[in-house]
Amino acid sequence: MNRLDVIPVNEVPRLPPRRFDTHKGTFGKVLIVAGSRGMSGAAVLCGRAALRSGAGLVQVATPACAQAVVAAGNPCYTTFAIHQLADGTFSDAAASETVQWAQSADAVAIGPGLGQGHDAANLVRRVVSELPATPIVLDADALNVLAPYTNEFLERAAPLVLTPHPGEFARLTGLPANEVQARREELAVEFASRFGVVLLLKGANTLVTDGTRLYRNSTGNPAMATGGCGDVLTGAIAALLGQRLAPFEAAVLGAWAHGRAGDLAAATLGQTGLTAVDVIEQLPHAFRQREGPWQC
Repeated sequence: MNRLDVIPVNEVPRLPPRRFDTHKGTFGKVLIVAGSRGMSGAAVLCGRAALRSGAGLVQVATPACAQAVVAAGNPCYTTFAIHQLADGTFSDAAASETVQWAQSADAVAIGPGLGQGHDAANLVRRVVSELPATPIVLDADALNVLAPYTNEFLERAAPLVLTPHPGEFARLTGLPANEVQARREELAVEFASRFGVVLLLKGANTLVTDGTRLYRNSTGNPAMATGGCGDVLTGAIAALLGQRLAPFEAAVLGAWAHGRAGDLAAATLGQTGLTAVDVIEQLPHAFRQREGPWQC
């Protein structure tokens, strides 16, 4: 693909000013669908990141066995216990429950710690197909279970935001991971254009494209190559969608703020021992650099 076919984007969006007479509903209700037995931390990280990224109300739907752990992860979000299988992953019955909860959400994030069984695939497919006008972020296991069904992306009114790392993108495209790395920009733009999605391809200089525009992120550092950082990014983007940013702009600002938070954390702690929690704690400082003042 000719790189001249896409419009390079260099400007990072700013958050709109917050009026003084607002309430939590103004800044969006975000539903996080995440976690399973042994993977409750993914749901906690995603939910905490959504809170730190400005969402007015965050709800976390997780299997019943993980609810107590997820609820203890932060007192500022609410949790729902969803039907589960014996192995502690979402059951087939969870799909109807999750769709019902998601109908009142302004944005949904689904995937971190979800599991990759048949029931998880059914859950993700139903959320995507039955909420065609709701902005949705797909990450981690949601991408893996949807890989055989990418044509379903075309049937939505609201674009999906996909946040794969190179291995997940290789599964989505059916190409070897080394080819994905060698042709990152070309393949990302082609995929986003073909399926009508916003694609955020993780890695050094994370790419964000909607098939027409292409943003190359410059924030972030090697310390962020640690478990849970992707869950943080997912929560941040979902929060921005809940605040009514358009999907491409939400993904660009989310990528920038996530990397900037990692840079701020590394500047204080160094790169060796940085964790995803450290990135979350720096998100408010990162967003402060891109937000407008209050308005009376």
